[in-house]
Amino acid sequence: MIGVRGNVAAIGSPGAGSGTGSVSIYEREGNAWVEKQTIMSEIDALPAVTGGEIRCGDDGKARMFDCKNAELVSFLPIHMITMANSARGTRLSGNWGWTHARSGREFALIGRSNGTSFVEVTDPKNPKFIGDLPLTPGANPSSWREVKVYKDHAYIVSDGAGRHGMQVFDLSQLLSARSAPVLFEPTTLYTRINSAHNIVINEETGYAFSTGGSSGGETCGGGLHMMNLKDPKNPEFVGCFAHTGTGRTGTGYTHDAQCVKYKGPDKQYNGREICLGANETALSIADVTDKKNPKVISQASYPKVGYTHQGWLTADQRYFYSNDELDETGGLVEMTRTLVWDLQDLDDPRLIKEFMGTTKASDHNLFVLGNTMYQSNYIAGLRIIDITKRGDPVEIGYFDTVPYSENTPGFSGTWSNYPFFKNGTVLVTSGGEGMFLIRKRPVPIL
Repeated sequence: MIGVRGNVAAIGSPGAGSGTGSVSIYEREGNAWVEKQTIMSEIDALPAVTGGEIRCGDDGKARMFDCKNAELVSFLPIHMITMANSARGTRLSGNWGWTHARSGREFALIGRSNGTSFVEVTDPKNPKFIGDLPLTPGANPSSWREVKVYKDHAYIVSDGAGRHGMQVFDLSQLLSARSAPVLFEPTTLYTRINSAHNIVINEETGYAFSTGGSSGGETCGGGLHMMNLKDPKNPEFVGCFAHTGTGRTGTGYTHDAQCVKYKGPDKQYNGREICLGANETALSIADVTDKKNPKVISQASYPKVGYTHQGWLTADQRYFYSNDELDETGGLVEMTRTLVWDLQDLDDPRLIKEFMGTTKASDHNLFVLGNTMYQSNYIAGLRIIDITKRGDPVEIGYFDTVPYSENTPGFSGTWSNYPFFKNGTVLVTSGGEGMFLIRKRPVPIL
């Protein structure tokens, strides 16, 4: 868009600054137009919270954030965990955590639309931005970036990013980083995939599985692209698995998965490597022990499927909690729905409960630690669910990361969480807000 008055012209660039826009001012000098300045708005961000834990008050607030039985340990807005030249218009997506075994130092690994941020959270009240790993040169910025960890290496993929590949990053570099923040480069780049929706790692077996492959490379029909991580810096492709007949196009597209060395109640599969896939239209269960000959075990659907998205097992591998990302936006359910599966018989998974939450917000990633389920439910923030009674979940707390919106269906707000730090803090990324560290308040369960 262009506006001209006399010898002055203004040219708007809506796509500049990762979509935040800019206006360039030109003046006529003789027969030429000369650019004089470019105007961009200031970054509009919530104020950082560091230096001391903010308790959830009797008014249900921690500063401006709604809460219940959850304390705000710290918060860093997006521009404080990115390089200055990449902060505008950046959004956050997936996250994971890394703890250095010898020193106990803890780090948050934060997916962004244009790269990955590394933040030390050893002192969770005073997180420190260590550095930035940009997206692969030539790849596209994307709303989706996911990261997992194996043997002190991070594995990073991005969906809808073109020829991005999987970045492999030696996390030990974070321990000796000087003059933070540092602009890092990947240790190696795995190029047998281009775009991928997620990366799944079974730390017990040393295998990685990218999901939702697209844009070329070995996509495996959008199913599991399987890699051996025996040399962590150099993943080796070992095979594909796609559960034909699942997924919206029937190719076996897997949106997300959890892969484990099985030790659950179904003795038939004891010691096998089992993957539970969220395959858009159904839950897929497969035996991938033999990477050259993976086998379907079963599949299961449920009422009013919108988009089978993601899920997580209990420690005993008996129960699996899963979410559906589009049932709320599609008007299929009235409140946030979590599906509870009994997997006593892997050949016959049984849906035993449709747990309805306390808001209408769309659900996204969830994780289970002990008797607690941590749900990232987009605009309703982090929801804390007691699952002591496996088939009868109870919401016991929450921390709303978006203080200025109603908890309606949609895709703003918290994308994911990581509840596995030994110090008890829960890492939460919220798309347009930033990085939160939350602590669950102990609550007696009657």
